[in-house]
Amino acid sequence: MLLHLANFLSQYQSDFQVVNYLTLRVILGALTSLMLCLWLGPWMIRRLVEGQIGQSVRDDGPQSHLSKAGTPTMGGAMIILAIAISTLLWGDLTNLYIWVVLGVTLGFGAIGWVDDYRKVVEKNPRGLPARWKYFWQSVVGLGAAVLLYLTASTPVETSLLVPLFKEVALPLGVFYIVLTYFVIVGSSNAVNLTDGLDGLAIMPTVLVAMGLSVFAYASGNTVFAEYLHIPFIAGTGELAVFCATIAGAGLGFLWFNTYPAQVFMGDVGALALGAALGVVAVIVRQEIVLFIMGGIFVMETISVILQVGSYKLTGRRIFRMAPLHHHYELKGWPEPRVIVRFWIITVVLVLLGLATLKIR
Repeated sequence: MLLHLANFLSQYQSDFQVVNYLTLRVILGALTSLMLCLWLGPWMIRRLVEGQIGQSVRDDGPQSHLSKAGTPTMGGAMIILAIAISTLLWGDLTNLYIWVVLGVTLGFGAIGWVDDYRKVVEKNPRGLPARWKYFWQSVVGLGAAVLLYLTASTPVETSLLVPLFKEVALPLGVFYIVLTYFVIVGSSNAVNLTDGLDGLAIMPTVLVAMGLSVFAYASGNTVFAEYLHIPFIAGTGELAVFCATIAGAGLGFLWFNTYPAQVFMGDVGALALGAALGVVAVIVRQEIVLFIMGGIFVMETISVILQVGSYKLTGRRIFRMAPLHHHYELKGWPEPRVIVRFWIITVVLVLLGLATLKIR
């Protein structure tokens, strides 16, 4: 919005042309979303407390979590609001990718909001039934996948890129839709499973978003794409602005979500943020890199799959409790230790993901 306003005003004052610089808009997008979350946070927490919209805690989990009961949840709504406003302010609104990522983020956020509302407001422990949750996730995920497939203008936009190999791009054809669906829906649910401790999910989300912003910027720049031997995909540079707003909003939310948390993001935030990371990775053709950088999300998801599978097949559990972070809590690790160590692992994984840009 402000980009188009600046372009209009530049006819009368050339200084406004500075807003055309993508790097400036990336910085301003991050700062805007950060400030919005810091501003909205206290007000939203008060409203959630007044509405008695508090977190319910499983009685079969770590005993230290019992004190978290009643902590305001659904705080992810302010993350989504900050991301949407900041992206609309600083993004190029003529760019299709901006609308796709916003649509997916808001769509999955709406699904999470209904689930949270039923759990904490209507006091329905089931929330949104799983079949309906996955149905609506599939509708949004498949909708985005089909749209991206139909609007692809070059073969590379529907090919699978393999990190470390600059000449390897596997044409997917219509299977691109299937891959995109699984990446978006899978990433969404993986972040949701990770969101179990104070700040555990939001900081890895920030770090992965920052990593993806580098890929988006490089893929959308002909000079950097050629230098790094990655495909040039016109328009993806604008996603760096979107990723920056995720990072800014995430840090703003972490101000209130850090241990001991004043507010939880709930499904409304976790589902939306996971889907946002997934759709960005798909557009910049870095699904495998997302798998690397989001290794914590992958580990948490695999731990749940292994736990459920083992119990159903053998009647025995592999972990003391799943997802994985609860296993370490029950082994005696204090909650802050689990959180910070998972953050450290994510930093390393994001750096490894970024290294694939040069190691080809």
